[in-house]
Amino acid sequence: MQNTLFNDTINGIKRERPPVWFMRQAGRVLPPYLKLREQYSFRDLMLDPILTAEVTLQPVHELGVDAAILFSDILVIPEAMGMDLKFTDKGPIFFNPLSESANQISSLIPDGSKLQHIYDAIDLIREDKPEDVSLIGFCGAPFTTFCYMVQGNSTNHSFTEAIKLIYNDRKKAIAILELIADFSIEYAVNQCKHGIDAFQLFDSHAGLIPSELYIDLILPYVKKITNAIRARKTPVIFFPKDIGYAMSHITHDIADFVSIDWQMSINDARKIIDSKVGLQGNLDPRILSVNSTESIKTELEKFLPFGKNEYKWIFNTGHGLSPDNSFENVKYVVDWIKNTNWNRA
Repeated sequence: MQNTLFNDTINGIKRERPPVWFMRQAGRVLPPYLKLREQYSFRDLMLDPILTAEVTLQPVHELGVDAAILFSDILVIPEAMGMDLKFTDKGPIFFNPLSESANQISSLIPDGSKLQHIYDAIDLIREDKPEDVSLIGFCGAPFTTFCYMVQGNSTNHSFTEAIKLIYNDRKKAIAILELIADFSIEYAVNQCKHGIDAFQLFDSHAGLIPSELYIDLILPYVKKITNAIRARKTPVIFFPKDIGYAMSHITHDIADFVSIDWQMSINDARKIIDSKVGLQGNLDPRILSVNSTESIKTELEKFLPFGKNEYKWIFNTGHGLSPDNSFENVKYVVDWIKNTNWNRA
């Protein structure tokens, strides 16, 4: 692992400033990405390793971020299990959701060969990326992936069918979660073997169930995945969105860093989370759609006291960038982070 700013920070080494990158930075707000989308579908960009590598590195060249994150989607896991997936303008759709039949679990057969194009893309990215830029791999956490597999689509953001399955048929829910976790481990470990610098586990829908249920039912699967990754000497960032003060259960035996959503103060997060665990976050990405950079600067300056004293901190947004965010605003944030004096002794 090279001594980049990002790598040093995630390994607990104090540097002159926090590293900066954004969730969903590959695409959406980038002019070169939008130009590519005029020629290629989202799926085309994911399936072609050369295009995947190009899109992954666009934020490095266009924004100047300190880390690239692999351009892919969390639903490659269920698709590689044999589920029929289509990406539409209204979001992903599974044509055979697991809510419809109790017998469909037996049809889920993980096929790792269907993920080879992703490993090929990682190899290309590592060849092309600047030496001072880190590469982050990722996958969806079992619960969030489970929600899509059971619901079949993302139009109902409360994922009622998925939640009902947990309460109505815990045995079936556990069987699905175990399949996801085991295949995710294979996927994540292979990313490590191909040379990623860190791994982020996304649980974007973690807040949909009570914290007690999440801690009891879901967190053991999270720990199983993160421990397998960390056994490869690859640091892990865990992003359990909207779990609030249940964050106090994210200890260092689960992850090296935890990503904080914008609903929680970064200072409050530091108080309740294991001091051995570093923090990532947590600018509200919606402010990146405003008309004036002065408003953005005001929000950024609020992080200065925290960033001066907290060196185990990666600057990021509290969730992913969205199409209505301005490229100029995102670039402004990166430049501000890099050019500001953080007064670290």
